[in-house]
Amino acid sequence: QVQLVESGGGLVQPGGSLRLSCAASGFTFSSYAMTWYRQAPGKERELVASISSAGTSTNYAESVKGRFTISRDNAKNTAYLQMNSLKPEDTAVYYCKAHRGGLVPRDYWGQGTQVTVSS
Repeated sequence: QVQLVESGGGLVQPGGSLRLSCAASGFTFSSYAMTWYRQAPGKERELVASISSAGTSTNYAESVKGRFTISRDNAKNTAYLQMNSLKPEDTAVYYCKAHRGGLVPRDYWGQGTQVTVSS
């Protein structure tokens, strides 16, 4: 059974840090690119950061560049999002997605974890 389970969300003050984890099971994690998305109330889901299957290539939304770092550990089947210098506008539900392209593309989504940045 395919599962993506996010964890690490919570309430943090502006300027603080959080590290999100996305634990994968039920598929070949190392064959999938991983992406973190977020969705704030009343807004569309947006891409935050992505990382290639081998971890050699990353991309970030302009709004988080220099503050967030995406990484992965294929031995642990886990992707991470290190979030520093958090701002109130980072408040959202954060989701991870596993993506495989090719002849039979596949997307798997996690259930999301809430991040609230507030004093």
